[in-house]
Amino acid sequence: MFETLPQVSERRLGVRITADALRHVRAGHPWVFDESVASVSHEGAEGDLAVIFDNDRRFVAIGLYDPNGPITIRVLHVGKPATIDVDFWTQAIVAARKIRQPLVDAESAGRPAFRLINGESDGLPGFVVDRYDTTLVVKLYSSVWFAHLALLTEALLVTTEATSVVLRLGRNVAAGETYGLDDGDVIAGEIPDGPVLFTEGGLTFEADVRAGQKTGHFLDQRANRLRLGRLSCDRDILDVFASTGGFSVHAAAGGARSVHSVDISAPTLAVAERNLALNTARAEVAACKHTTEVGDAFDVMIALARAGKTYDIVIVDPPSFAQKQSSIDVAVRAYTRLTHIGLRLVRPGGIFVQASCSSRVSADLFYATVLDAADAAGRDLRQLVRTGHDIDHPVTFPEGGYLKAGFFRAL
Repeated sequence: MFETLPQVSERRLGVRITADALRHVRAGHPWVFDESVASVSHEGAEGDLAVIFDNDRRFVAIGLYDPNGPITIRVLHVGKPATIDVDFWTQAIVAARKIRQPLVDAESAGRPAFRLINGESDGLPGFVVDRYDTTLVVKLYSSVWFAHLALLTEALLVTTEATSVVLRLGRNVAAGETYGLDDGDVIAGEIPDGPVLFTEGGLTFEADVRAGQKTGHFLDQRANRLRLGRLSCDRDILDVFASTGGFSVHAAAGGARSVHSVDISAPTLAVAERNLALNTARAEVAACKHTTEVGDAFDVMIALARAGKTYDIVIVDPPSFAQKQSSIDVAVRAYTRLTHIGLRLVRPGGIFVQASCSSRVSADLFYATVLDAADAAGRDLRQLVRTGHDIDHPVTFPEGGYLKAGFFRAL
């Protein structure tokens, strides 16, 4: 399967970059943009190793070269010279796995799911690995990784309990040369037909690792889902942008009286229903009244408000509204509107949960937007907690942070 992949040139590129970029790289930033490149020793291909030197020809860093994209070098190592080989990849994976060990230990059922490699923040820019039980899902966000995929797959299998590896491709990667590989290919081992089962907080879920959104499940909200479960006993709950039912299942298992799951995708809500069904051996889940509704979140919330529906807890967990810098104002307006409508559905003294996964919307701007909208709506929000990234989604550079969620008491 890997025979058609490009080979890394034995000749490393020598690169000089601007003084400003040099400061950023030495400070740990993982990207060198094309406009920051002052000179390159010779022509190179995607995935070739590029050594960054200072003006005195001293080694600064080494990374993966991309002659075609806006990010020319994705930095792998800064400091003393290093050899990039299977031992280097293995050490990076072992270090990342050690950070996540508490998530493995927490799953008594023994089928954990978590992000094993979080790209740049684990030293492998544009390379993401999610684990679902014994299946690993590798997602490439840059074509520079094709040349290293065989060695990395080997290292992953050796250093983890995985028996299979699935390849997923980011949109920009899938649109280019993929060397005979397709999104969803099984590149190591075998996986059974149908979804992969895993556990989160002792609850069972399914993940479509070959064709589902992201890598099959939104792993980044695990801690918030567990928190919601602890708040759900004897509550009526509305889960907006419910996707495959992560929040809904945890709410039901936490003893919720009822959960209403809303999403624009009927197939996605069908997965949510199956995830509930996987856990009906729990008396709390079996007793919970679960309903679903397919539709645009804004439209459904307005209709529920007009019908006089209210809930003890309302969760609003939308997709990213700011894919580019120019969309920030659009995102702020969307969060404002969601807060206005959502608070109409929260009973006095109830809990309002709103999240954002828009990296370009800062945490300060997001929370200010929610609180300003609440003031305009005449509701007093008392903050219970603000949350960010869990330990399997570390953030080591400014652009890496995206997730924020607020739990508020709505008076």
